[in-house]
Amino acid sequence: MTVIKMTAAEVARKVIENKELFILDVRNKDAFEDWKIEGHSFDYLNIPYFDLLDGVDEILPKLPTDKDVLVVCAKEGSSLMVAEMVSEAGSDVFYLEGGMKSWSSYLEPIKVGDLTGGGELYQFVRLGKGCLSYMVISEGEAAIIDAVRFTGVFTNFAKEKNVDIKNVFDTHLHADHISGGRHIAEATGATYYLPPKDAEEVVFNYTPLEDGLTVKIGASQIEVGALYSPGHTIGSTSFIVDGKYVLTGDILFIDSIGRPDLAGLAEDWVGDLRETLYRRYRELAEDLIVLPAHFMIIDEINEDGTVAKRLGDLFAENHGLNIESEEEFRHTVTENLPPQPNAYEQIRQVNMGKITPENEEQTEMEIGPNRCAVR
Repeated sequence: MTVIKMTAAEVARKVIENKELFILDVRNKDAFEDWKIEGHSFDYLNIPYFDLLDGVDEILPKLPTDKDVLVVCAKEGSSLMVAEMVSEAGSDVFYLEGGMKSWSSYLEPIKVGDLTGGGELYQFVRLGKGCLSYMVISEGEAAIIDAVRFTGVFTNFAKEKNVDIKNVFDTHLHADHISGGRHIAEATGATYYLPPKDAEEVVFNYTPLEDGLTVKIGASQIEVGALYSPGHTIGSTSFIVDGKYVLTGDILFIDSIGRPDLAGLAEDWVGDLRETLYRRYRELAEDLIVLPAHFMIIDEINEDGTVAKRLGDLFAENHGLNIESEEEFRHTVTENLPPQPNAYEQIRQVNMGKITPENEEQTEMEIGPNRCAVR
């Protein structure tokens, strides 16, 4: 029988299109339980590679014959060896090219909607990490918000769309992933914006992203307007795009809210977080579509692959927006927290420009799920 390579892009399509897939994950149990490839119609079997060195006969009855079987490991090597053993036993089987390392890196661009004057808004979904980046396009120009470090994805997409990248924004100083924002700006000549209250320690030049700033994109003058919204960081800033969308950074998610502790100042920032969520956002139009910088669980992904929801619906459904007691809110966002992101302190240093690790080390820093949220 045959062993077939499956790419991260092909797995992503199965997630988005709600296709069935059986995953044989041969990483150690703790790695699997902490972080795995999620899909609405995926089934799993976790057997560590070292338990399969003597053969796969015992697990063969557990592998389905009516759906694709994908073997997954950290970097590819172990999954390929296990896939070959399964194949030799008489079954067709796939292995994930590049392993979880490639899954963590893959970005899927999805159109969110049309904007004024023929403009478009795209969301770049990093399924393996829960990161969401954006590109606003209007008549030959583009703006990028919260780009991850894979800069070629954005510059190549802009070339495909025949647009010039003119503005690049980070909603805040990220702590869970390495930003590609200033590197895109350097490569394209675009203006790079960063909130100054998050930039006190950065060692590179930037343009201050101030509350009320409005940047117009393209001849149709699509407006990208900044709204100061602290709480996740002291500089966190949201964007109103074309009067239709609110890009909330890591302050508000579809099923959760931002955590205030990743700079070690949870007690100081919890009041800002509540002020943003319970006053600033409630002054906005409820028909705005919320587009966050991350998602936490697979259920936040819509049928078309986007992560987006009407603000008014979040006011009704998101638990973090419905905690009446300030004391209970404080407890929730300071004591009821998930583990902190892998290497978050070093990632902040990278995003300040203070250290420049090699690409392999950057990959290791980012391994793991999104941990920016409180549910």
